[in-house]
Amino acid sequence: MSDPANAERRPIASRETAWARAISSFLGRIGCTPNGISVAGMFAGVLAGVCFACTRIEGFHIAGFLLGALCVQLRLAANMFDGMVAIETGQRSPVGELYNEVPDRISDIGTLVGAGYAIGGMPELGLWAAAMAVLTAYVRAQGKAAGAPNDFCGPMAKQHRMAVITISAVVAAYLPATWLPKWEQFPTAGVISLALAIIIVGCVFTVLRRLSRMSAYLRKNKA
Repeated sequence: MSDPANAERRPIASRETAWARAISSFLGRIGCTPNGISVAGMFAGVLAGVCFACTRIEGFHIAGFLLGALCVQLRLAANMFDGMVAIETGQRSPVGELYNEVPDRISDIGTLVGAGYAIGGMPELGLWAAAMAVLTAYVRAQGKAAGAPNDFCGPMAKQHRMAVITISAVVAAYLPATWLPKWEQFPTAGVISLALAIIIVGCVFTVLRRLSRMSAYLRKNKA
């Protein structure tokens, strides 16, 4: 997170590894700011969507999926390192929370909408997946505003969504460019459509689970 004063960080096991600490120290030494890292992560997420959409360009099928998957992982890395650098350098920003949240939502939208336009994708599913991703974050933010702790539970939190789209992109890269299941109702649907459908359904369960957990907390502690 960009604001080290915020103790309610998304749990990421990699933060405690030696390599992650070494990279965050390096980024701090060369002058990278937490907010700048957050913005860089946003651009990586949007670029992932552009790469996915460009898989329809002849000859860019494999490269588009693999570059998109790489950009998704770079986005996640930025999401981890912005907070680590904030703590490492002691930088605090009055707008840190905005830089922590808004770029993430833009990244989700850019990546998932772009995936909807990929080979084997469906634009409608990309739009719905993006909307549901934003809704999961909105529910978490509303719960926090009401007095509940930040709830990052799944089954389709950010890291889960990005894992699904990364794995599906790598799989799609090594399928023939013309591979599509023979579904009369959905003639363009392929592995990316399946991934987006999984994300949508998973987000629905995530929203319901977060609402249930936060409601229980507020009833117990705010009565």
